[in-house]
Amino acid sequence: MARGDNQKRNRGPKKSGDYSKHRSRKSSGPQEPANNIDQTVYHHAGPEQINERHFNILVDSVPYMVKAVPFSFNGETRYRVSFNGSPEHVFTWDSSLGQLRAIDDDSSTLPDNLEIAISEKLQAKT
Repeated sequence: MARGDNQKRNRGPKKSGDYSKHRSRKSSGPQEPANNIDQTVYHHAGPEQINERHFNILVDSVPYMVKAVPFSFNGETRYRVSFNGSPEHVFTWDSSLGQLRAIDDDSSTLPDNLEIAISEKLQAKT
């Protein structure tokens, strides 16, 4: 009977620290940002409406969380763009390149591939 008692005890509830069967699978490489989190957030600032655009992009195996806020300047739409908590960059349309590009003082620090990817994403959303 002692053996039967031990079998009953072993079938009881698991210890709270036993996570061996509940572990998630670890990834071996960097995670790609989810494409389904693209969103536009609308804010009402007095009589005008501000729409922020949030999206994730992966450029050269580096994930970026991008926030873009459109604004009007001399009748054209420009964007204040920041990524991964960076300072804002101003993007405007460059007709010679046929794309949006950064024009602020610190725009030279932006990687070219990142600037192109942000431009393509903003053009696709407008």
